Amino acid sequence: MASTTNPQGQSGTSNPFSLSPKPSQPVNTNSPVDLSTLSTQQLSSIKKQLDDELTHLSTSYQNLRAAQTKFRDCLRSIQKTFPASEKPKSSLHVTNDTEPKPQKSLLVPLTPSLYLPAKLSSVRTVVVDVGTGFYVEKSPEDATSFYEGKVEELESSLKDLEKVVQGKGRSVAMVEDVIRGKVLSEQGSGSGSGTGGEGK
Repeated sequence: MASTTNPQGQSGTSNPFSLSPKPSQPVNTNSPVDLSTLSTQQLSSIKKQLDDELTHLSTSYQNLRAAQTKFRDCLRSIQKTFPASEKPKSSLHVTNDTEPKPQKSLLVPLTPSLYLPAKLSSVRTVVVDVGTGFYVEKSPEDATSFYEGKVEELESSLKDLEKVVQGKGRSVAMVEDVIRGKVLSEQGSGSGSGTGGEGK
């Protein structure tokens, strides 16, 4: 029997298996819903909800992965510009011997395909995008720690979200199996009724 339960305590996500019962029917949110008792129309509605949620979750996963890639690119840029940042954190430092020469030429990305020539005026600090349009000036050491923390934080979030996406995918497959079984059963019943009528 294919069934699912109504999870509790999940904020921001509606239960895709919850249906609006008739007013005379008591609602037990903790009881499982037997998908085999639902009509094909109800199952199709549930599948659409699940498909929409799966699409939203997949998009969120891709956005998080893109953000992580951006942070890694920033981290590599710092390590390339300041070789001392490749050393262990306990020995990170910037000295006159390791600093790039002042007024070093570089290309600043304005868009993914448009770069603007510029000069590096400061070789002791970098500007870090901390999100929501805010930028903070940090030392190479602090910037490295910031981006490494962001990469690790997003990796944990991606692992959790991946499990949710996989679970939602299994739910979609389960509903599809029930719908397929009902359609085949209805076709078999219709064929049997037609054969019986001809034999009379």
